[in-house]
Amino acid sequence: MVVLAALIPILMLAALLALGRYEELMLPAPEADRLEPAALPVGPKETVRFP
Repeated sequence: MVVLAALIPILMLAALLALGRYEELMLPAPEADRLEPAALPVGPKETVRFP
């Protein structure tokens, strides 16, 4: 019984990890990776110099 009590959580964890990997393989790639960025990066601001 002790061996069974030690093996069940390990087997359940292995099944959970395997299902997570399966889900990653079956789902399509997120659309965010294929789209352009929402905004272009802005360079440093110019300072105004008064004479």
